[in-house]
Amino acid sequence: MAFFPRRPYVRRMNIAAPHALPADHPRLAPRATGVLIVNLGTPEATDYWSMRRYLKEFLSDRRVIETPRLIWWPVLNLIILSTRPGKKGKDYDTIWNRERNEGPLKTITRSQCEQLASRLARAAEQAGQRLMIDWAMRYGEPSIASRVQALQDQGCDRILVVPLYPQYSAATTATVGDKTFDALKSMRWQPAVRMAPPWHDDPVYIDALARSIEDGLSKLDFAPDVILASFHGVPQAYLDKGDPYYCHCAKTTRLLRSRLGMDDRKLRMTFQSRFGPAEWIKPYTDETVKQLARDGVKKLAVVTPGFVADCLETIEEIGVENRDFFLEHGGEKFARIDCLNDSEAGMDVLEAVVQRELRGWADL
Repeated sequence: MAFFPRRPYVRRMNIAAPHALPADHPRLAPRATGVLIVNLGTPEATDYWSMRRYLKEFLSDRRVIETPRLIWWPVLNLIILSTRPGKKGKDYDTIWNRERNEGPLKTITRSQCEQLASRLARAAEQAGQRLMIDWAMRYGEPSIASRVQALQDQGCDRILVVPLYPQYSAATTATVGDKTFDALKSMRWQPAVRMAPPWHDDPVYIDALARSIEDGLSKLDFAPDVILASFHGVPQAYLDKGDPYYCHCAKTTRLLRSRLGMDDRKLRMTFQSRFGPAEWIKPYTDETVKQLARDGVKKLAVVTPGFVADCLETIEEIGVENRDFFLEHGGEKFARIDCLNDSEAGMDVLEAVVQRELRGWADL
């Protein structure tokens, strides 16, 4: 006699259509996937108090300044925030977008967001996906918390956060993650969140940089003897603690040399924007610029591969301050090559990163 196990009892239920809700249910936006691109930030204005608020938020971040609070608090509040807002305000004033009354980083990041949304809209529609693209700043406005909430309000139950830093550092990428998850702490209904990884060695990124450099060089009235790839610096202590930033920058530079057919004497890696008395990763951009001029280099170009958008550190620090250093020490021709910004090549990179990291959520 054959034995057939009983099928488990299954209660039959009348299941409504997936989107049918009771009449008294709170109104919900249609389900969507969100993308939030995040850059460093910019002050709201160039006056003393606007600069002070921005610098205080930035320099109070323990990811940026790891000095013990007992030591750092009086230095920041009694010295730096008394002296630097005025000077930095004057620097920002030289690059300020007066038409929009904002820094160029904000102008460019907004444009990157708009172009990314335009590029992905057709693919999302064809895939039957609702995709919402937004942007935020780690310091200043629009804040990460406000945009995470805005995306959720638009129905996003999944959000891809893209820190706009090709090379990872705790002082940049990680602090975006910190602030994102701080925002989630206050939310009753949290969206799922992904953090995009760095793309320092992505072939699309390397090719875009190379094309941008080739295009920039073609527009010069001189051929540079040396090209510097200047990245934002970090304290040497961060590298000693395991931060991979230096290695990421070195790999980007090595791949860029290979793509451009240049050796390490033609395309050299340096680090800019050091702050305070501590040792930072070397070689320093400003010291290298001066030494090259002393050594007889007459024509110099500088690219800034770690910045996805032009800002104070590229336009003023490289384009003005380091240009002056070079000319004052014997150089004759100097050029700063623009960042990828919202160019076609730059947008190719962001689109590739977003499409790759959305896989499984929104396959475009």
